[in-house]
Amino acid sequence: MVYNKNMVKIHLPHLDDYLLDIKANNLSEETFYNYERDLKTFELFLSNDIKKPFNKIDKKDILRFKAYLSSTDRKTANNQASENKLGSYSINRILSAFRSYLKFLEDMDYNSPISPAAIKLLKTEKKSARVPEFEDVLKILEAPMKYEKDERIALRNKAMLETLFATGMRISELLSLKVNQIDQNGRIYILGKGKKQRFVYLTPRAIVHI
Repeated sequence: MVYNKNMVKIHLPHLDDYLLDIKANNLSEETFYNYERDLKTFELFLSNDIKKPFNKIDKKDILRFKAYLSSTDRKTANNQASENKLGSYSINRILSAFRSYLKFLEDMDYNSPISPAAIKLLKTEKKSARVPEFEDVLKILEAPMKYEKDERIALRNKAMLETLFATGMRISELLSLKVNQIDQNGRIYILGKGKKQRFVYLTPRAIVHI
């Protein structure tokens, strides 16, 4: 990480213990990476902007942090100037990481200047679901057979699309799918995000193409 010469390096106490706790609770590598990066962003805010040690922060500083995240002058976790303004969902993810860290301090009886309850998330607008027309879905499903010259690749891609549309599984789950995860009735066992287990079901149409 690159620091300004005049910047006082401020670190969050027990951060390594908190990150170890994330791993111990079997959270995903993606969650671990995101939370570590988001908390580094808060460290930079303390060091660069308000120049205040963690044990001296108050609720007003949390409001300043929200404003900082919403601004175009903020720095990334690598202390680089940000090119894009963060949306409300990204800001809430960072705030959630900080709230989780404060909750860890509280659970471990470590000193914390503010309560996790002081971290309020931004209100977000619910996005209306956009459902494609059935004819458009059929065009997508038939596209491999229409545009791919290699028949084997066309059949593979069509089977993948049919599976995606039938089950709603994530692309990463589809790419790691093994034959032994599919039973004779078209039921698929998925170990998904956050190590959560679930079943999804193929339609008769999808079974034919698989």
